[in-house]
Order: sequence, then structure tokens, then C-alpha cells
Amino acid sequence: MNLPQLIEQFRSEDKCREYLEDLRWPDGVRCPRCGNDSVSWIEKRKQHECNEESCRYQFSVTAGTVFHDSHLPLWKWFLAIYLIGESKKGISAKQLQRTLGVSYKTAWYLGHRVRSAMEDGSPVPLQGIVEIDETWIGGRRRGSGTKWRSHKSMIMGAVERGGELRLEVRKGPQPESKKSYRGFVKDKVDDKAEFIFTDSDYSWGDMTDWDTTHRKVDHGREEWVRGIVHTNTIEGVWSLFKRSVVGTYHQLSAKHVPAYRDEMAFRFNNRDNAYLFRDTLLRMIEGETLPLEELVHGR
Repeated sequence: MNLPQLIEQFRSEDKCREYLEDLRWPDGVRCPRCGNDSVSWIEKRKQHECNEESCRYQFSVTAGTVFHDSHLPLWKWFLAIYLIGESKKGISAKQLQRTLGVSYKTAWYLGHRVRSAMEDGSPVPLQGIVEIDETWIGGRRRGSGTKWRSHKSMIMGAVERGGELRLEVRKGPQPESKKSYRGFVKDKVDDKAEFIFTDSDYSWGDMTDWDTTHRKVDHGREEWVRGIVHTNTIEGVWSLFKRSVVGTYHQLSAKHVPAYRDEMAFRFNNRDNAYLFRDTLLRMIEGETLPLEELVHGR
């Protein structure tokens, strides 16, 4: 779907609501509170009402979803979801503010609610050829010396060639320890993966307790590719992520780095998905509500 098609298909609130109802209740509207399928339509309020005497719950299609309790028109939600999903390097809250004609606070909150639906709750372990690496996100601090990483967030990444990406933010006094590195591999990579490729960082160890063949490239000696052994795919992910930070968002709060990580991974894993917009809407419907107070103080 391109932008003109989006505008043509969802040019009114009624069309947006009908589409969401088809996605949420493909077999007919059901009460989200008691599950009753006998409901009435209240035209004046643009809501449904459960006909069960003990329930009588009045609800809209957005009740209990990420859209919940939003006063923003659905067509603006749809446009924001499209822009966030299709922008390879992301889109800033200031850009959303200008594009949608809303306040900065609304645009910022809107972006984070969309990102909250992009989190993958049950990722499948990677197989085949897996490249693994880490990077650090955060500004420079003068006089930090050997502790230059102390104020940064470390993001660990694993990508299956031709497949999906897994990212994880690691925190703690020594997030770069060997235990942390190997724990990430254990969580994200299948035991029967064909190859694991890393750089020569000592923290990766030799991984002799895996059935998988582990190979390294020594970047310290200017070695970047040795046959099929390289980490160029995951390095490309870091390049794209850092360009989005520097060129789009400019600055990230450490507590919100996981949200931008989820956005990056979701967009990468759906890079060939012809139904990206629909699938993002499904995530929004199935996701939990995200109150502003929780977003600001709860992470």
C-alpha cells in the first residue's frame, strides 16, 4: 500500500472504524468484557452496546487496545502508523507534529504507542547462518577515560542471513561481560544453527559448548570478509540504526532505547511484508493500552 492508496481507502472515520472492526472481529462484533455476540449499535455515540442484561457494556472498536482513550481521529492514527512503518530510518515526533497538525506531546505519545505494539513477545530462535555483534548508543562524555561506555546503552544483535533480526538492550555494571554475551547467544540462537559468525572480541569466547560452528573475523587486523565468514549484515543494521538516531531522532533517552530497538527490529523483520500496514494495525488491536504516566515514569 502506498500513501495515495491509504488516503483513498481510509478517507473517513467510518471507513477506518469499519476496517478495524473487520480486523478485530472477523466473525462479527463481540463484547470485549463478557464475550457476548449480541450487541446493538448506538449511532449517536458511534459505539456498540452489549445486549446481555448483566453486562450492558458500551464500547468502541478501540476499547482495550493501544488506541484506547485517544481523542485523535482514526485517520490520523492510520497515517502515523503508515509513516512510522514505511520510514526506513524512522520519523521524529517533530515531523509527525508537522505532518499531522497536532501538538508535540500528542505526536511523541502517538509514536511511542505505535512502538509499544511492535514488540515481539515470542521470538523464534534463529537458525542457518547467524551473525552476532554489539554496539553502544549514547553521547560522548569528556574526561571519561577508560569508562567511556559507563553512560551508554549496549545493544546486542543477532541476524539470520536472509531471515530475521533479534535485538536486546543489556544494562548493568558490566553488560559487556562474557556471561552477558553468551547469555544473549543462548537466548536468541537455536542450538542447531549452521554457523555463528562474530568479530574477534574476547567476550564471545570460543563457544565450544555449542553444536554450531563458530567463526570469527578479526577487525583489528583489517579483516572484514573471509569467504562466507563476515558480520557485514549486522554491521549494516547498526549503520541504519545509528543513522536513524543521529539523523532522525537526534537524541534518545536511555529508558526509551528499548522502544526504538523494537521499532527497528519490527521494520527490519517485515522488510518484505506486503501487508505491513495491516499487520501493524493487528498488533495495535492486540496490544495493551499504554497510559502516558506509565510511559513517562514506568520504564
